[in-house]
Amino acid sequence: MTQAVAQILEEAEQLSASERAELADRLVESLAQDIPADIAQAQTNEVRQRIAQVERGEVAILPGAEALAQVRRTVASARAAG
Repeated sequence: MTQAVAQILEEAEQLSASERAELADRLVESLAQDIPADIAQAQTNEVRQRIAQVERGEVAILPGAEALAQVRRTVASARAAG
């Protein structure tokens, strides 16, 4: 991590939760602008395919909190192993 990034992170950690969420959203949006068109199209196609799977009843949807908890467990497990 560069010194500039470390300083920005330190300042960001002083923001309220809603301000940090807004900052995170804007950073993700800025990254999305750099995605090549062919990759963006592939991502859109994947999203459409997954929506169709849900609509056909082929896959189940998890509540957001449960899905996030699963992701956090997976990340924690990967960090502990790595």
